[in-house]
Amino acid sequence: MKIHEKYIKRCIQLAENGFGRTYPNPMVGSVVVHNNKIIGEGWHQKAGQAHAEVNAINAVENQNLLKDATIYVSLEPCSHFGKTPPCSDLIIAKNIKKVVIGTVDPFSEVSGRGIKKLLEAGCEVLVGILEKECQNLNKRFFTFHIKKRPYIILKWAQSEDGFIAPVLRKPEDRKPVWITNKYSSQLVHKWRSEEQAIMVGTNTAVADDPKLNTRTWTGKDPVRMVIDQNLRIPEDSALFDKSIKTIVICGENNLQEKNKMQHENLIFKTADFSLKLAPQVCKILHEQDLNSVIIEGGSQTLQTFIDENLWDEARVFTGAVQFEKGVKAPQFSGIITSEEMIASDTLKIYRNDKDHRI
Repeated sequence: MKIHEKYIKRCIQLAENGFGRTYPNPMVGSVVVHNNKIIGEGWHQKAGQAHAEVNAINAVENQNLLKDATIYVSLEPCSHFGKTPPCSDLIIAKNIKKVVIGTVDPFSEVSGRGIKKLLEAGCEVLVGILEKECQNLNKRFFTFHIKKRPYIILKWAQSEDGFIAPVLRKPEDRKPVWITNKYSSQLVHKWRSEEQAIMVGTNTAVADDPKLNTRTWTGKDPVRMVIDQNLRIPEDSALFDKSIKTIVICGENNLQEKNKMQHENLIFKTADFSLKLAPQVCKILHEQDLNSVIIEGGSQTLQTFIDENLWDEARVFTGAVQFEKGVKAPQFSGIITSEEMIASDTLKIYRNDKDHRI
């Protein structure tokens, strides 16, 4: 393995420790190398806390070695004052003369400015080592800043005969119909803790009364979103319990009716349902600074995003049950990236080959 790739690979490994905890910031890892030996390493652990380069530099016991060291970082060092000072300034102040970077930062406040500042200070800068791998590490962050929308993950469970729900149930039977086993259910809750938002449509909210939280996994609850054009979801629904920030997307003529329910954790946003809905939802998510969303259905909501080609991944469970009739699973095409058995369930993960590349 080439020497620079070796250390950038280590940066990627370190960065992954922050998965699900750095939003809206990217995951970043950094190592400081002296005489082909790592003398300090670190990663960005949480938004608002020290960046990877700061942690790596602070981990070096003998600071005198820095002037003869190389710092590796998976993403371009920042050049602006945000919640923390610029990392490029620290690198310059510590007299580190060689900087190796995985990929340029797409964020407009950085985007080449950190590299420019380092070069102007006389640093030797090498950019583009394991570039695709570094971009894939932060596919949510790159999608958000380049495409101006969140990274979109579709998720559903279907029966062996291709249904996501049995025949229509009685209105009073407001609970989910379980297709998968408890292990798959726990995995879904883990996924929720790793993403910033989760969304369902009206029919799912009415029929299942979902909580959309992480109750079987330790981690932060995602922001809940629900599409409810005509405000049909009962006010005593779990989604309206105000325990988690929840955004309701309704028709423009219905907002006034819900003003009495407005709360810091219950927000109403309007959309024009005579136009394409998925781009409007993406715009709302982007305005809320949400880098990623899991869309858990139902079928109509999922199909809307599929038909408008606004999705990046699809995670599809097939449970060991048959319904014979009911609500058909969404129709789509994608490239399978992984397939595994979770006890009696099959999980296939797809990527959108039409528009998955950043």
